[in-house]
Amino acid sequence: MSDPWIAAAVQMNAGEDKERNLQTAERLIAEAAQQGAKLIVLPELFNFLGRLEELASQAESLDGVTATRMRDAARKHDIFLVAGSFAERREADERVYNTSLVFDPQGARIGLYRKMHLFDVDLPDVRVQESKYVASGELPVAIRTPLGGLAQAICYDLRFPELPRSLDLQEVACLALPAAFTSKTGEAHWQVLLRARAIENQVFVIAANQHGQYVSGIQCYGHSLIVDPWGTVLAEAGGDEETVITAEISLEKLREVRQHMPTFQHRRLQQ
Repeated sequence: MSDPWIAAAVQMNAGEDKERNLQTAERLIAEAAQQGAKLIVLPELFNFLGRLEELASQAESLDGVTATRMRDAARKHDIFLVAGSFAERREADERVYNTSLVFDPQGARIGLYRKMHLFDVDLPDVRVQESKYVASGELPVAIRTPLGGLAQAICYDLRFPELPRSLDLQEVACLALPAAFTSKTGEAHWQVLLRARAIENQVFVIAANQHGQYVSGIQCYGHSLIVDPWGTVLAEAGGDEETVITAEISLEKLREVRQHMPTFQHRRLQQ
């Protein structure tokens, strides 16, 4: 695979019409591919974003319609696709998993991550208890690709720096973060957290966020970002627009950052 190559983050305003959401995702994937993107990241819950209590009724299996159509899109456009996340049906109880899949250009599923950290917050104007409807997943596993290693996280995971640190970061080039980050928290923390994760882990971060209101009183922040390992913002979307942003990912630049500031070698852990 040539270096540099192009990554894309898709920003959507998904609602409760699943078919419409899937068609929007397919259209924006095609747009990103036309711009030369080799890796495309969709937002969290891109196929259905509404009330948490409705997630169980919208849940699908790992080979359901959403996964099938995203697999076909990856194959059609010859891309690596981080298919945002969707509600995955579970047998244990009525809760679902918030699951992100990765497909390669042949349509093979090469990555699966279920959101670990669940958004249970009680702010003055944002009250959410995700854990009531969603079950926590397990640590992700880095994915090896010709584009470089890929790590996965979802939305609220961004606040937990130990998650990417659980991986062998020397084998990771990019962190993909599908999100539905709220405007309340996003205005204060979105960019600074994304840049921090890029800097401290010396990786490119590709963060695809939702925008617009999805339930009464809760607005998504937008501002999807692509950040390089030095913390430089390479591309940023607006706060209220459906769009695709792209940026060059240079593995040579990644190697230079790690060579000039070898923090992985300098790291000391308490015993």
